[in-house]
Parts: sequence; C-alpha cells; structure tokens
Amino acid sequence: MFRRSRAALAQLPTQTWPTGGLLVGGAARDILRGVTPGDYDWVVPDPIKAAIALAQAHGGSAFPLDQERGYWRVHLPDGVQHDFVPLPDDLNADLLRRDFTVNAMALDAAGQLHDLTGGQGDLRARRLRMVSAANLHTDSLRAWRAARFEVTLGFRTDAATEQTVREVAAALAAGRLTLPAPERVREELHALLGHRDAARGILRLEELGLLALTVPELREGIGVAQGGFHHLDVFGHGVEALHQLLVRFADAPLPLRWAALLHDVGKPRAHALSGGQNFYGHDKLGAEITREVLARLKLPGDDTARAASLVGAHMLPLPQNDTEARRFVHRRRVLLPDLLALMLADREAARGPSSSPASRHAYAAALDRVLAALKDQPAAPKPLLTGSEIIALLDIEPGPKVGQALRALNEAAALGDVKNPQDARAFVQNWAAHPPSNEAQAQAHK
Repeated sequence: MFRRSRAALAQLPTQTWPTGGLLVGGAARDILRGVTPGDYDWVVPDPIKAAIALAQAHGGSAFPLDQERGYWRVHLPDGVQHDFVPLPDDLNADLLRRDFTVNAMALDAAGQLHDLTGGQGDLRARRLRMVSAANLHTDSLRAWRAARFEVTLGFRTDAATEQTVREVAAALAAGRLTLPAPERVREELHALLGHRDAARGILRLEELGLLALTVPELREGIGVAQGGFHHLDVFGHGVEALHQLLVRFADAPLPLRWAALLHDVGKPRAHALSGGQNFYGHDKLGAEITREVLARLKLPGDDTARAASLVGAHMLPLPQNDTEARRFVHRRRVLLPDLLALMLADREAARGPSSSPASRHAYAAALDRVLAALKDQPAAPKPLLTGSEIIALLDIEPGPKVGQALRALNEAAALGDVKNPQDARAFVQNWAAHPPSNEAQAQAHK
C-alpha cells in the first residue's frame, strides 16, 4: 500500500505539496488506493500562504471559505480543487473526530501515514467502518455518506457501522436528531446519482431507512402493482428505469437522472384518486411532485424545471410517421434528446406480460423517427414573419391571436409546409379565415 501511495504522490508536482502540510480525508484515502483525487484537503501551518502559493504556481484562483477560521480554497484551471485549513493543535484528536476509518488518515510529503484507527487495513479489505458511533450521531449526514461510499467506492459496510446508520435514521425519523440541511443531503444524493450504479444506491437508502427521510414520495409506490407492460411495482419500476437509463446513457445529466427515478412518482396518488381503477393523469401529478421534491432539496431552479418538464412529458405518444416525427421535434425540441432517453429507459424497465420483443422494437423504431427528424432539423427554422408583420397583415390588435398565429406558422415551417415569406403570408391569411378549433389549439400546446 505504501508503494502505491508513493507512486501516486510522485505524480503530484513538487510545488503542489504545501510546506509542513498533510493530506487528509478522502484525498489521502484515494492516494493510498492508487486513485488520483479530484479534490484535495490539506491541513497546513499557514492556509493563506499555502493557498496563494499554489494558485500562483498553477494559474489558479485562491479565495477564503471562512476567514474567521482561516479556511481557504483554490480552484485550478484543470478543475481540481484544493482546500486548506489550519494544522490542528492535536492531529490525532482531529482524525478521531472523522466519519470512517478510511477517511481518518493523513499523509505527509514523504508518504508517511498517520493512521490511528486501522483505516489502511479497511482499505485493503474494502470495508467501510465508522471511527465511532458518536461521530455518526454527531453529524447525521454521515449516514447518507455511508450509503454513498458503498456505491461510489464499492466498499462493504461492516455490521456495527450499518447498525449505527440504522439507529441514526430511526433517531432522525423520531425527531431525536435534527435532520441535516437539505443542501448537504442533496450533495450526497448527487454524488450517489452521479455514479453508474446509482439505482443500487437508491435501494440501499431504502434498506437503511434513509429514503423515507430524503424522498418519501418515492416510497408511496412500494407495493403499488401495475400489470400490463410492468413486472415491478411503481417504486421498483422507477429504480429500474434509472438503472436502464445509466446502462445506455452513462453521461446523462442530473435532471434526466432525477426524471428517470421520479417519472412515475405520481402514480400512487393518481391511483388513489381513481379509486384504484387507473393511473390517468399521473404524468401531470408526477411533474408537480417532482417540483416539490427537488425544490425541497434546493436544486437550482433550471434543473428542477427541466426534471419536472421531462416527467410531465414522458407519456406523450410517439409518432408513427415522418410528419408526426417532425411535429414532435418542433413541439418538444427544448426537451430533446433527454425526453427520448427517458422514454426509452421507461419502456426498457417494463417487462410485464404485455411487453414483447415486437412491442419494444416498434417503440425503438418510433424513437428513431424522432431522432432522424431532430438530426434533419437540429435547430428551429428562422421565423418567416414577426408578430408586428402578422398584426399588419391581418389588421388586428396585439393579443393572444398573434401568438396563436405565430405558433401555427412556425410549426408549418418546421413541417416543411411553408418555405418563404410569401408562403407564410398566405398561410397566416388562410389560418385567420379558417381558425382552428379550441381543441386543436390545445393539442398544439401539449
């Protein structure tokens, strides 16, 4: 293990290692297992001096994280982050306050290891073991971190640690411990969701009693049978859809991952509203619930809106011909290609009695039509008329009718029915003379 750590340490530029500094926590753990860290945590005699020196040597930016406590951070041009905190008066006591033994080690510049808790042996055994039960109760977020490390590091939690995690979850549920800040839980969830085996992590959160404290809405689907295309209950299907997504799209963005997991989150409530008869409207209910869940976890507004929009659109019928495919692209361009990835993951996660190789093939062919239409027209055609030109052409006042005409014209252009301004003027005049029904207008907005 020392041989591997020294080899990894040798890859660091000499000017990176701060004078008198120690590498601690996850960075030390990764170096010891032969993995180059993405972020570095240092304890140093002079954080300001160390941060500025590193930033100047590598063209990065240094700034204070907490001026009172002397915490500094450096962002380097390659995206790597270095955090510097003051060297503690008692290094051993500092290490003994950490979460897990594999994170309670420190390395010096010579590759010498400070390891009071047997973390190096746990690394060899790929074992996740708490430093103490008190440490997990002191910061309950560490319960979520245990589930995350199981997935992202591929470690096995030892029995005593798992029992303590369950006790922390129970204490949180009973109100005996205070829940961590939503932002902190979100970061643990995103570290888990960012891994290719995220679906297993969601199941692990459920096993440990943590999912009920995180996204209780997902648990409403446990035991809700679906039948038809489905072989799993609503909860299991959502987890499987996330798995199917990541098998096919390893670089799926976080809003799409959330949408895959939550796409059917509205089914239990829709089922209850129908008296147990059907799941009609679950897509719209699911979009509302998705907004509530992600807002509670303090996701950025744009990410929340995109995930909710994907959930709300996942039941759209797929086109059966090329014209319908172009219309689908025009109306849903802002959600593509993520919406197609979600719909494919949803279908591939359903292997019930109504599902068959032929039905899955037909579904894939419909997806291919949309992809082909998107490839043919990757951007919306340039508008052929402006709102002002439509107002003048039809001699009408500004109002909703102008927007309706613009939408109809833009869709006709996307379908190839209108190709130039002259055609556009004729189209708008004909549209005004034979206005579409309210139902047709509503369909165009779906």
